[in-house]
Parts: sequence; structure tokens; C-alpha cells
Amino acid sequence: MAVGKRDAPTCTDCHSEHKIEGLKSASNLKISQEICGRCHASERLNTKYNLPQDRVKTFFNSYHGLAAQYGSTMAANCGSCHGYHKILPSSDPNSTINQARLVETCGKCHPGANEKFSLGKIHVDIAAAQSAPDFSSEVNWWVRRVYLALIFLTIGGMLIHNGLLFYKKVSAHLRASGRPVLRMSLAQRWQHAVLAGSFIVLAVTGFALKFPDSGLARAMGSSEPFRRWTHRIAGVALLLVGAYHLAYLLVRREGRRLVCDLFPIKKDLTDVIAALRYLTGLSKEKPKIGRFGYAEKMEYWAVVWGTIIMGATGLAIWFKMDVTRFLPRWLVDVGLTIHYYEAILACLAIIVWHFYHVIFDPDVYPLNLACWDGKVSEHWQQEEHPLELPAGEKSAAGIGPSVNEMSNPPAPEANHIEKIYGAGEVDR
Repeated sequence: MAVGKRDAPTCTDCHSEHKIEGLKSASNLKISQEICGRCHASERLNTKYNLPQDRVKTFFNSYHGLAAQYGSTMAANCGSCHGYHKILPSSDPNSTINQARLVETCGKCHPGANEKFSLGKIHVDIAAAQSAPDFSSEVNWWVRRVYLALIFLTIGGMLIHNGLLFYKKVSAHLRASGRPVLRMSLAQRWQHAVLAGSFIVLAVTGFALKFPDSGLARAMGSSEPFRRWTHRIAGVALLLVGAYHLAYLLVRREGRRLVCDLFPIKKDLTDVIAALRYLTGLSKEKPKIGRFGYAEKMEYWAVVWGTIIMGATGLAIWFKMDVTRFLPRWLVDVGLTIHYYEAILACLAIIVWHFYHVIFDPDVYPLNLACWDGKVSEHWQQEEHPLELPAGEKSAAGIGPSVNEMSNPPAPEANHIEKIYGAGEVDR
């Protein structure tokens, strides 16, 4: 400041103006990040005065910086080594970080520190070491490279080995058990695939947009427009498959049968009560389910409801300028809140409910492959849907009784199962 450098810090830069405080009571993290880091992390100041750009970053990557971030009050902060009111460059003999005084400085926190100990570096930058390497930095750089290659080859080899082993074992298991029962038609499978794909993209991009500083957002790159437009494209895909599904339900015979069989009936309520008694041990018999039980019906109508809610609120947020020509602005804000919390509800429901039934259920683990080829095993069919009807009484899709048949189902005949589904005739 005395030589005219007006960017130099004054008392109030460190101690603040209206709430002057001593730095001894401040946390290590605050001193390093909010006080020293305010200037030393500034790209403008570092460029103007030709100072290193990475001092704050490399400090927080060191042991001292990591300890400060986790709340340590014992680890050194910037002032512990550089001092507070008499901060001098390392070339000055009076500097606390001058080579001749490093043993003394380190010894304040590390009793018994010697010259070799004091030669350890706090601000280690691998990239800078490549352009101006010294011996220790060069060794560190090579060790890092060797370990990265070792990790890649070792873990990559393990993943390939176990992936192939997993594939072989799952294939053998599926061949041994057989899956002759047709559960989903081709039209239903591709609708499910588009729905699942667009939902996953919407979840990932949506939360990345909501939390731009998160690891999820960083993994998608620094481009906010990319995340935004990917989210919108996935939303359009979801709405299009929803519109197609509605037409499918109205026009196709198997679609009309599907919505008929998914419609809630009185038996679903009695099945819920019977399931609760079975799951809590009050009854030894689980409820007998036809083509779709209460769990599948609940999930299907939740998807319908969620698609309508997310679609309506998403479009209102996207086209808010047009919407506010007719509706008050606060409705868009409410729509944004609904959109966010409905997304949380949908994601948690998929993870907790859907993933259990199609992945973690021991009868289908590691995956119910009906979403791929439409087929399930006889064991699963008899265990989960014993009231499905013989071939002559099934729909053109080859799957499921009508609502009326479900209300008064005939006794299942296990020996019909192979005949029913072996041909796999589906009205496409």
C-alpha cells in the first residue's frame, strides 16, 4: 500500500469493517478460504501481479487443507506458515517460509521437525511440475502415472472378468429355468423402453439443473444449455410415448384389454388386506393374483398421474412467457415446486418399489427380463399370477383375463401353462 499498490489488503480486508473480529477465534477453514482465499484465489489479482494461480486450490488438496475442511482446529492454516501482519516472500531472510527458517516454522506444530522434514511441499501442483519439474515433483508425477495405469488395468481386468462370468452364469440360469410364459408384447416392451430411458435422462438432467454445483452436474460438463436442452428433449420423448400409449389403449385390441385388466376392482382391496396378513405372519396364504395385482395397478396409475403432472408443470415452466399471458406468475412458481417434489417422489418410488419387483426380488434377480423379450419363468408366473387363464380364454396379446373373469376366477391349472405361452402368439 505504501508504494502505491491499492490492491494490497488493508486491515478491514481481513478483520472486516462493521464486525471487527480477531482471527485467533476464526476457524482454520474461514481463514484459508474466506480471508486469505478471497485475494489469493482471484484470477484477476494473480494475473495482474504474476502470482501463482493455484495456491488456494493446492492448499485445500494438502493434508492441512483437507483437515481444515473437516473441521480440524489443530491443522495449520495459511497464517500458521506465512504469518499474519508480516507476510514476506520466501526469498526474504526474515520470512517465516524462508528456507533457513522452515525448521523453526514447521516445529511450532511438529516438535522435532528437522531439515529434511521441512523440505516437504504444501502446494503440490502436478500440472506445474510437468512444466518446471524438480526431482521430487518429477518422481511424484511418475508415481501418479504408474498408479493410474495400474488401477485402470487391474480394475478394468477385474470388471471384464466378472462381467463375462456374470453373463455366463445368468445365461446358464435362464436356460436351466426356462422362461416360456409370455408377459409383455413387443408394442408394450418398446413403450416401456422409451418410458424408462426418458425417465432416467429426465431425472439425471433435472437434478443437475436444480443443483448446478453438484458432482452430478459437473459430470455432465460445464454447459448449462446442454443439460437444459437434454432435459427438454427427454421430456418431449416422455410426452410423445405417453400420447402414443393413449392411442394404443384406444385403438389396439391388446391395448383395450390392457387398460381393462389394469383398472382397479373390488378384489384389489381384499388382496391388499390378504397381503398384509400374509406379510405380517397372520396368515400362511398369500393372495392369488390374476394378470395384474394391486402392486402393478398402483404403479401403472402412478405413472399415468406423474406423467400428466410432470408434463403440465414442465411445459408451463418451459413456456412461462406464454403461460403468464393467461395465468398469474405465481402459478408458474407453484408449478416449479410441484415439478421438483413430484420428481423426488417419482424417483424414490422407482427405486424403492419398482426396482425391488424387477431387480431385487429373489425370484427375478438380477433382472426380470420380461422388459427385454417379454417372457417370464413358469415358477414366477405360478408364484405371482396363478389366476391367469388358459390360452382359449386369454386376450389376443396372449396375456390375462378380463376384469369380469378376475372377479370370479376359475381354479388355475398348472399343466396348461406351457401350452398357453409356448407358442407366444401376440396380436401385433
